[in-house]
Amino acid sequence: MKNYKNHITHKVVLLLGSLLFVLQGNSQELETYINIALENSPEIQKFELQYNIATEKVNEANTLANTDFSAGYFALEPETRTGAQRFKFSAKQMFPWFGTITSRENYASALADTKYEDIVIAKRKLIVSVSESYYKLYVNKAKQAVLTENIKLLETYETLALTSVEIGKASAVDVFRLQIRQNELEQSKQVLEQQFLAEQTVFNNLLNRENNINIAIVESLIMPSEAFEINTENLALHPELLKYDKLFYSVEKSELLNQKESNPSFGFGIDYINIQAAPDITYAKNGQDILMPTVSLSIPIFNKKYNSKTKQNKLQQQEIEFQKQERLNILKTLLDQAINDRISARISYNTQVKNLKQAKDAEDILVRSYETGTIDFNDVLDIQELQLKFQIQEIESVKAYYIQTTMINYLIQ
Repeated sequence: MKNYKNHITHKVVLLLGSLLFVLQGNSQELETYINIALENSPEIQKFELQYNIATEKVNEANTLANTDFSAGYFALEPETRTGAQRFKFSAKQMFPWFGTITSRENYASALADTKYEDIVIAKRKLIVSVSESYYKLYVNKAKQAVLTENIKLLETYETLALTSVEIGKASAVDVFRLQIRQNELEQSKQVLEQQFLAEQTVFNNLLNRENNINIAIVESLIMPSEAFEINTENLALHPELLKYDKLFYSVEKSELLNQKESNPSFGFGIDYINIQAAPDITYAKNGQDILMPTVSLSIPIFNKKYNSKTKQNKLQQQEIEFQKQERLNILKTLLDQAINDRISARISYNTQVKNLKQAKDAEDILVRSYETGTIDFNDVLDIQELQLKFQIQEIESVKAYYIQTTMINYLIQ
């Protein structure tokens, strides 16, 4: 049990290392949360208990059939040469064919190995779920910060508009438009705050703890300058695929056990008969008890059951091969999609960076034009709306990059 836990822990550490590599120094919070989730997860504990049960079945397989004991009393005592028979006691132990018990142990062990992969898969999926929820919380906080920044910017423009109204270079309508826009942004921010609380509940549930515990979120996630190398060949070693290999192996062990069980079984026993000495007989062995060793052999003459089991095992192996190929195709599709989506996220991010720079240049021009008294507050709202759009898209691009990186690591690490 200790060895398998160490092996799982080693795999999870490798996955965590590759998953958090792109966070560059801001990974401590997420890593801590993932460790808490792995420690507290009831789903993982469930799979570990299932593995413990399957492992214990190996000990269950290392047993013999029940020993048969029987006793009888002669209601009508038959007379023998040495006296009347009073009662009889018998004991018998059956043994399977040579190697059958070992085959049972191997089959039970093979089934336990498939349960081990369930633990590895569950831990990988939990890491992905915690990471994705964490990134959603980050995006929510980042959007709130952007909205706060834009609200303050509109307040500055509102002050400029009020001043322009006083000197007759702007109308009150411009002020109302700016105030309406502020109200819209404030509404969006309040909605985000509620969405954050909902996602915080999701996140805390993944960690199996109270829903209202606050989450420490990094202030910013940067787009990595270079993507890490992707070795798609590692996909073949994914635990979801290794589980099919172990299922196939367990069917092989099942067939070996089936062949062993189709052989005869044999048994040894002993019969004891109590003899009552006959009166008035001087025979030397008068009243001597009977002790008779026995040997038995159980032959499965009608072995249709075992032939059918062999055919079932062959069909099951074919089914497992098709299932593995189907799952491999799905994982290949997911990997290819994640790689392309991550490339798209980087492209989108670079575009938003350019757009933001140009929007800020336009904003600077508008601010300078105020000094000449020619500011157009309709243009101010348009530029502000564009800036907000580009900032939101930039945040979403970073989130998409990290989520797709998480998925890639799940598939190939």
